[in-house]
Amino acid sequence: MLKTSYILAATAFLGLTACLDNDAERALVGAGVGCVAGETIGNNNCVEGALAGGLIGALANDL
Repeated sequence: MLKTSYILAATAFLGLTACLDNDAERALVGAGVGCVAGETIGNNNCVEGALAGGLIGALANDL
């Protein structure tokens, strides 16, 4: 179940980042998705999820 949640979150995140114009927008969406994922999957890890998601969002265009 946990593995499936990670795969679905990554797919949704990458789909959202394709629609945005710059790194700041992608970082903001990534932080939001990371916070929700951290609260849903982890043990109330909104801040950690937001940090990871923001970083990934900012770098998604470079991949």
